[in-house]
Amino acid sequence: MPRRGPGRKVSKSVTDRGNPDGAPAWPAQPTPPGAGASGSPWWTDALHDPWRDPQARAAVTVPAVPADPGPPLEPLPEQPAGPGGRPTLRLVFLVAVITALLAGGLGGALGYVVAARTGGPAATGDGGTPPLAKRPPDSVAGLVKQVMPSLVTVLINRGSKSGNGSGFVISADGYVVTNQHVALGAGADSSLTVVFSDGSSSSAKLVGTSAESDIAVLKVARQGLEPVTFGNSEQVAVGDPVVAVGAPLGLQNTVTTGVVSALDRAVESGEDDPSVFAAIQTDAPINPGNSGGALLDTGGRVIGVNTAIYTIRSDADGKGGSIGLGFAIPINQAKRVALEIVKTGHARSTVVGADVDEDYLSVKGGVLLDNVESGGPADKAGLKPDDVLMKLGGRPLREPIDLVALTRKYAPGTVVSVVYVRGGKQHTTRITLGADE
Repeated sequence: MPRRGPGRKVSKSVTDRGNPDGAPAWPAQPTPPGAGASGSPWWTDALHDPWRDPQARAAVTVPAVPADPGPPLEPLPEQPAGPGGRPTLRLVFLVAVITALLAGGLGGALGYVVAARTGGPAATGDGGTPPLAKRPPDSVAGLVKQVMPSLVTVLINRGSKSGNGSGFVISADGYVVTNQHVALGAGADSSLTVVFSDGSSSSAKLVGTSAESDIAVLKVARQGLEPVTFGNSEQVAVGDPVVAVGAPLGLQNTVTTGVVSALDRAVESGEDDPSVFAAIQTDAPINPGNSGGALLDTGGRVIGVNTAIYTIRSDADGKGGSIGLGFAIPINQAKRVALEIVKTGHARSTVVGADVDEDYLSVKGGVLLDNVESGGPADKAGLKPDDVLMKLGGRPLREPIDLVALTRKYAPGTVVSVVYVRGGKQHTTRITLGADE
């Protein structure tokens, strides 16, 4: 079993609250002011205009043979002028009425165009749902609505101590996943309550935990629950959008968004008995209370368990909030551990069967083997003391925590490639990972 190096220690996010489709038909163009004596409008040669956009809609009028205009119209009576030669109030009123009619006509025309382009009225006054409120299922709002019944808040109480974390349902008969540091945050004999998104709650009992992976499984006495859909953390890529849901600082059903900012980030979380895992790093804001909650992809599938954050501790009580560096346990690892706990009450830890020199440091990277367990996975793969492991499963190793984290990412029995250096020469072998019972 590799010994843990100093690693990258982070703060766990647990809180103690006690202390258009079709274009519209355009109207025929009237003969505009400024047409020539023949009645030909000035834009008749628009089709030959070198500056015309060939993709733009053209309005071309071909002059027709003028008809008999008939008898001349009688001139309008001259309007008397007011004092100082100003138009009378009647004329002003007439101009105002004409202006209002023109404005009304323009508004109606614009309304027609908007309706034609959007396929419906510009605004609804009949109580119908505006188009922008019809959120598609693949939007953030859509996926949250779909997944929220499967997400929970975990309340912890023990005497005067209380706090909360987050979690999610993994079976219809009441199994819930959260972090070990949430379930045991106030002690092994803490009272645990699971609160669902609809506000209902149930007391929960602790089924089992894994200190190495920081996973715990709870059980509530309820049937017909909606379990989450598991994603595949091995198919996650840096830059993928993600959604974190939980109860940061006790604020239940809080949703934040971000992206995957790194993969296989070796994280050591905790103080006395730290967990070590190859984390999915995200900039989705995660704060104390988010621990144990779901990290979702854009399909609403769980790809990680939000567990820890880097933080700048500047306040008096030593606590801090998100600075955009959050870490989640990959769901492939969390799911495997959780299902093993459900079956047996505990989970095995994956090992290579060797110890490492925690003081070894090289600019070239690598992890120096200090001791190789006889008959163990490393021994069977042909590895020896003083070999320097450079890569495991194609991932580079720079310090002991990297080897521990990447090893635990895999299930016992998994065969992975190892690149190592012996006597200044590079070699490759394959190792079948074992289990620490």
